[in-house]
Amino acid sequence: MRHDSSTSRRKGKTPQRRPPVPAAETSGSTPRSPRQSRMSVNSLCLPPERAPVSPKKRRFRPGTKALMEIRKYQKSTDLLLRKGPFSRLVREVCQSFSREALRWQVYALLALQEAAEAFLVMLFSDANLCAIHAKRVTVFPRDIQLARRIRGVDNL
Repeated sequence: MRHDSSTSRRKGKTPQRRPPVPAAETSGSTPRSPRQSRMSVNSLCLPPERAPVSPKKRRFRPGTKALMEIRKYQKSTDLLLRKGPFSRLVREVCQSFSREALRWQVYALLALQEAAEAFLVMLFSDANLCAIHAKRVTVFPRDIQLARRIRGVDNL
C-alpha cells in the first residue's frame, strides 16, 4: 500500500492566506456602499490562527464529578434543603390538619428538617443498594419503592 502525499486523507492542503487588502485612500471623494465598508472592516480582523485563545475548560470523565460531589456532601454536616421552602411545606401540611394557623418555633422546624433529611439519605442509600443488587448503577423509582416496602413504610 503506497502513501502518496497528494492522496493521503490525513494530510490535507494547508489553507492559503489571502493577501492583505491595501488601505483605501481617505480622500472622501468617492462614497462607499455599506457592503464595501463592511468588507474592509472584516478584512482588517485577525485571521483565526492569530485570534486570542480562551483557556479550555476542564472536562472530567463521566462519573468523576458525581463522586466528587458525594465526597463533598458526606464531609459536610449542614442541611441540604433550603430552610424557607421546607418551612413553607411544613406550614402547608399543618394547614391540612388544622383550620387555624399553627405557629412553629425555629428549633422545632430545624429538628424536623434534620430528621427528614436523615430519613431521605437512608432511603436513598437503601435504594442504591437495591439498584446495585439489580446490577445497575442508576437508582430507579422502583428501587425506592422496594426499599420502602422492605422497611415497612407503606403509608408514606
